Formats: sequence, C-alpha cells, structure tokens
Amino acid sequence: MTEPADDTAERLATARTRAASMFRALPEEVHELGRLFEAAGHELALVGGPVRDAVLGRSSADLDFTTSARPEETEEILRSWTRDGAIWDMGRDFGTLGGMRDGVKVEITTYRTESYDPASRKPQVEYGDTLAGDLSRRDFTVNAMAVRLPSLELVDPFDGLADLARTLLRTPVAPAQSFSDDPLRMMRAVRFVSQLGFRIEDATADAVEELAERITIVSAERVREELVKLMLGADPRGGLEMMTELGLAAHVLPELPALQLEIDEHHHHKDVYQHTLTVLDQAIDLESPAGSGGPCERPDLVLRLAALMHDVGKPATRRFEEGGVVTFRFHETVGAKMTAKRMKALTFDKDTTKKVARLVELHLRFHGYVDSPWTDSAVRRYVTDAGDLLQHLHRLTRADVTTRNRRKARTLARAYDELEARIDHLAEQEEIGRIRPDLDGNRIMQILDLPPGREVGEAYKHLLELRMEHGPLGEERAEQELLAWWAARTER
Repeated sequence: MTEPADDTAERLATARTRAASMFRALPEEVHELGRLFEAAGHELALVGGPVRDAVLGRSSADLDFTTSARPEETEEILRSWTRDGAIWDMGRDFGTLGGMRDGVKVEITTYRTESYDPASRKPQVEYGDTLAGDLSRRDFTVNAMAVRLPSLELVDPFDGLADLARTLLRTPVAPAQSFSDDPLRMMRAVRFVSQLGFRIEDATADAVEELAERITIVSAERVREELVKLMLGADPRGGLEMMTELGLAAHVLPELPALQLEIDEHHHHKDVYQHTLTVLDQAIDLESPAGSGGPCERPDLVLRLAALMHDVGKPATRRFEEGGVVTFRFHETVGAKMTAKRMKALTFDKDTTKKVARLVELHLRFHGYVDSPWTDSAVRRYVTDAGDLLQHLHRLTRADVTTRNRRKARTLARAYDELEARIDHLAEQEEIGRIRPDLDGNRIMQILDLPPGREVGEAYKHLLELRMEHGPLGEERAEQELLAWWAARTER
C-alpha cells in the first residue's frame, strides 16, 4: 500500500478544473436552493459522494447536502423551494429531510457528530455547529469535501482532493477513532477498493486489521449492503482480497478465508482460495455487457455470489486418501447448505439465497459429461433442474475451469460447447425449458376417475419421469402408460 511515484500535481490540477465545471453545471434548482438558505442566514453545502464523483468526472443521481440550519428551519425553506410542499422527513431523528422540485431530488442534513457506544448497533447523533466539524466525522478524506452554495467554494480541510488524485483511502481523523465511532467504515474501505480502485493507506489498513472484530456490532443488514456494493463493483476480487487480508472476512464471510487450505507437498489439490477468486473473475468476464439485455447482464449479483461460494464446502469435506489423493466428496451439497446459512445470516432475501445455493449445488453436475456423454434424458434433467438458472449455470460451469493444462481446458470447453448445442437442439424439438408431462392433472383425474389429491400428484410425477427419459410420448401412448402404472399400483 505504498504510494507510487506519479504525476499527482498534474492530475490534481485536472481534477480541480473538472470539478469546477461539474459544480457550475448543477441544476438551477440547486443553485436557487443555496440562495434561499443564504438569504435565511444559514450555510448550505453539497457534500460527500456527489462531490467526490464530480471530481472524478462522474455525474451523481444523489444530491446530499449539509447545513447549519436545524431541521425545523430546513423544513420551512424546503417547503418554499418545492412550491408544492413535496418533502419527506423519514430521517428527521438524524436531522435529515428531503424534497423534490421539477425532478431534482435533494436530501439535507443538519451539521452533526455521531459515534457508537461500544455495545450499541446504533449511532448516537448530536448536532454540530460548523461545516469543518461535520466533514471531520465523514468516513474518508475523499468523502470529506464540500461545495458551498451558492458560492461554489470547494471546502477541503483534509486534502481529500489530493487523495483522490492519488487514489488513496485515508480517514479525516485518526483511523482507530474513525472506525471505533462507526465500524461499518471498515467495510466501506474494502468496498471502495472494489468500486473505485482505491488503495488503503497503511495506517488506515493497520487500524482495520486491529479493529476488525468490531464489525460484529453493526447490523447484518448494513454489512450486507456494503458487501453487495463490493460484489457489484469493478474489482470485487481486489475488495475481497483486502477483506481477507485485513481480517474483516473472518467476521463477515468466514467461509472465504477458510478456503486458504494448506497445500500438501505434492500439490494434490489446487489453492482453493485463489481458484475461487479466479472463478469469480472469469464469471464476470462471461457476463453480458451492461444495458445489452442479454443473459446475466453485468453486474449480475447471483452469478458473482455463486462463483464466490461455489467451493465453500471443500474445507469441511477434504479427505486424504491412500496414495496421497485428496478428495472433496459431496462438497457441492455441503457448500449449498453453508451458502444458504451464511446468506440468511447476512439477511439476503429468500429468492437470491435460493438461487445462489442452487447454483452451488449444481455446479459440478457437468463434470461427468466429459468422460461419458449424456443421454437425451440426462440433458433434459440438467435443464429442468437448472430451470430459470440455466444461463447462470452455463457461465458458472465454464468459469470453474482454471486448469493451466491447455489441452484439458480445451477438452472441457469443447465438451460444454457440445452440451449447449444439444440443449439448443432439444429445445427446438421439445421446448425443453418448459417440459411437462403429455397429460395434465385434469386429464389424469379424468382418465383415472380420481379427485384432486396425492395420487394425482404421483401419477403426474410418473409421467414426467417418462417424459424426461423418452421425450414426448404423445397423448395416446401417455394414456396407455398411465393406465399400466395405475393397474400395477392397484395390484400391490
């Protein structure tokens, strides 16, 4: 994390020029809001992420402001600014109110200081009196810049602009104090490594390592939000490696550092940790371009999480067999359960959890195809078991090839090309993605003269198995098979 020699001064000047242009281009409604606060005798400043993004030359949909006005004073000004009284105050307890005018949405927070009680998950908030004091409580110097309105004066008491030019992450105050006040800032640090390609200053990194356990007092929901942002960033591998190196992963995602298995002296198994990160990189490379409307469009959270978690069952299933062979039998089944448990603990929604765990469970299904190509029945089952996740499974399976043996890699790629071609061929013939028995439940009840119930479900399942095994039967043959099954059943 040593700062490289670079043309920082030149980039700093460029950043200043670019930022000034971006600030002047703010919507007229924002400039008017600044004039209203000034006329009322209060300070108003654009702050945090929007300022950072402007310096980086990026537009920001979020417009966050800080002010010397107390909430009741802010509310009065906002009501006159919006003209129709379109404001919200769901953050009033934290000094935050919001409003909208002509599509321009703003959130304004009274200068404040906040900290965490050692045993509390919630910050204690007190109002502050100065902009510099408010900026000092921000997470990092690159977010501790502000632009006064309406003057457009850049306020940068902690040299955040220079840190942006150096892509350096540093806290405005002593890092130990900053992370003690709000431990979630440690997760934000590794998230910015992924999102913005920043480096973490040595003293800041040391403080994260020292205080990593303190992340456990933060609610799982807030930690999950940061992890998701990290996973959807441009370089999730970099963020995850930093999480692991600094000890955060041990408390947030312990399955990740657990993959750092000792490699036996004969190298009978690969480095599972590095393999996993490589699979993640390769899965990202297989995403469809953002905005393309293609399958697994970038960034695809389900695919990325599945790549990250696909081998988490290996540490628990590693066995040393005779002859020095190392096995990980059923690690996909164990891993799917571990994945679901971890995602539940991090309060992921049920649908995302179910999808990721299912992909982990299925990620090895293809491996038997290379040595013994499947029957059409096996191909149908593969597609049916994957369901709506088929395109994700295609990409995860391809990404899971990290061998340095080029011949083996080519063989696996050709085999999967063949499997996909067979899936497409069967799909054309049979609409394989919507496989159903040749007879529906109503027809089954009519033929067997049965009311709705368990026996109808068993008959349906039997016909589905036949459909998988033999392809479309046609209604006449399906009826014959159904009657034969029913006769054999009733004779027992």
